[in-house]
Amino acid sequence: MTSYEARAIDPAALKELRETDDAGRPCVPYTATDAGSPLRCCLRGNEVGERIALVSYAPLRRWAAATWARPGAYDEQGPVFIHAEECEGPAADRPGYPFSRAGALRTVRRYDADGHIVGGRLMEIPADEARGYDEAFAEAFADPEVALVHVRAVEYGCWHFEVRRGGLHAGRGGNSSPSGD
Repeated sequence: MTSYEARAIDPAALKELRETDDAGRPCVPYTATDAGSPLRCCLRGNEVGERIALVSYAPLRRWAAATWARPGAYDEQGPVFIHAEECEGPAADRPGYPFSRAGALRTVRRYDADGHIVGGRLMEIPADEARGYDEAFAEAFADPEVALVHVRAVEYGCWHFEVRRGGLHAGRGGNSSPSGD
């Protein structure tokens, strides 16, 4: 069980990305010939034969549009894999945090309510993956300025998922409202 809610790309954003990505390019679906590409729509690896697409995604820009934040130069876009058609989204009973593998390197980047970076940390995922992430998120949200956290792969810099302040799972002393507030 994880303590924090790992958030995938929002379904409304996915609908837009399946037409035109955040760099203004049309979505180009293809049939996967290899398995394991991290799908940010459902927070799992793809399977051979699935129709997927690699699109440019600007997670902070989309969050800022909903919250009136002004990230300025911190607005980044990068590559993410998604299903080419609508999927069921993340499984409610998914164990652990997505794309978690002991020994993998991640950045846990912290943003304030304006969308500015206010810190971060390099994390090597430990053998107890959930505990490692839980500690990193607890450390991040101990700073009252931190509004949300992005987890990114070190190798490619791509966005994996986000956690928002107040994004504790119900039953662990937090709120699990969709807004994360």
